[in-house]
Amino acid sequence: MNAKLMERDLQSPRLPSAARSRHHRKSTEAFPDVVKLNATDLLLNDQNKYRSLWIRTYSSVWMLLSFILVVYLGHLYLWGMIVIIQILMTSELFNLLRRAHEDKRLPGFRLLNWHFFFTAMLYVYGRILGQQIRHAVTPEKFFYKLATSFMKYQMVICYFLYIAGFMWFILTLKKKMYKYQFSQYAWTHMILIVVFTQSAFTAANIFEGIFWFLLPASLIAINDVAAYFFGFFFGKTPLIKLSPKKTWEGFIGASIATVISAFFLANVLGRYQWLTCPRKDLSTGWLECDPGPLFKPEIFVLPGEITQWLPWKEIAVLPVQWHALCLGLFASVIAPFGGFFASGFKRAFKIKDFGGSIPGHGGFTDRMDCQMVMAVFAYIYHQSFVIPQCYPVEILLEQILRSLTFEEQELLLAKLKEVIEGRRLEH
Repeated sequence: MNAKLMERDLQSPRLPSAARSRHHRKSTEAFPDVVKLNATDLLLNDQNKYRSLWIRTYSSVWMLLSFILVVYLGHLYLWGMIVIIQILMTSELFNLLRRAHEDKRLPGFRLLNWHFFFTAMLYVYGRILGQQIRHAVTPEKFFYKLATSFMKYQMVICYFLYIAGFMWFILTLKKKMYKYQFSQYAWTHMILIVVFTQSAFTAANIFEGIFWFLLPASLIAINDVAAYFFGFFFGKTPLIKLSPKKTWEGFIGASIATVISAFFLANVLGRYQWLTCPRKDLSTGWLECDPGPLFKPEIFVLPGEITQWLPWKEIAVLPVQWHALCLGLFASVIAPFGGFFASGFKRAFKIKDFGGSIPGHGGFTDRMDCQMVMAVFAYIYHQSFVIPQCYPVEILLEQILRSLTFEEQELLLAKLKEVIEGRRLEH
């Protein structure tokens, strides 16, 4: 009998307990949806989908109400919200590759990462805020002089702050930890590029008019919700392995819903001056401006074949609604690839979400993946196809004066008088 037991043990060798536990832990780290994708991974067959739906809906309602309140408060509060989200995203991404054991041996290393973060923030937002403050106060004010001096030396200040961080990093290098420290250094700079690129464009969109921030952001939210519901009720065909619960039914249904919503939502948002007027200072007062031709309705007479089925014979369309169709098409077809990229990134690091700040949604980075792609496109589209290439004299003068000090403005006025008088004498 002992011989039989020994023979069985030789035929089926058992792993040591430590090896078995390591093997077990490794198997649970992998995502089942990465290894194998089948119909059971889809929302249509998810047994807990109704509980997940309720949690996501509850969180979405609170986010929507909070967002509406911030939009009502105005441009400055919206910019503040972007900065807060930016800090939370950066914190989530900093923690992604953080190793507690190594950090304990490197006191102050996390502080160095945030030093680079706030240096980048000072560089990106410093000039914007400096111009706004200088435009809002009189030349005799202390803040005007402070803003003028800061704008003059902003690049020098930011450069030496970065150099100080660079020297700090070199002086804190420790033997046997070089690889970890340099990987964190590179990771920090990649985070700053990704986060500050989109947030800078987002801030620019806000001050060009809340409309150009609110419409693209709303379209991403509409596309995300529509894709979830279409996939929830009709999803059967997997779309991409990086996001196992995404389906072609959800993608196509959300695309159609987003483009249609873009056309009608632009008509609603484009009728409010609070949303369409650009903000030229940091005040929070009411805005009044000429809405421009994009936001003035044009009447279109419907053909007879259509009017016999409808109660009206003509419709009023804002020209900006045609631009909204382009934004809606991008938000539904291209922007989702930002989410696919984030999904692939999470699979690579074997994490489910970037954070757990928003119940049912993950972290702020999970909610902003598509928004980052959309914000950059909205700014480029606005600058390329919406802003007129031939600027009126008033806009040119305003841009020139906003970038000059009071003394430089006086000098410019004197030079203009000399040029005009010289040309008058020539004639």
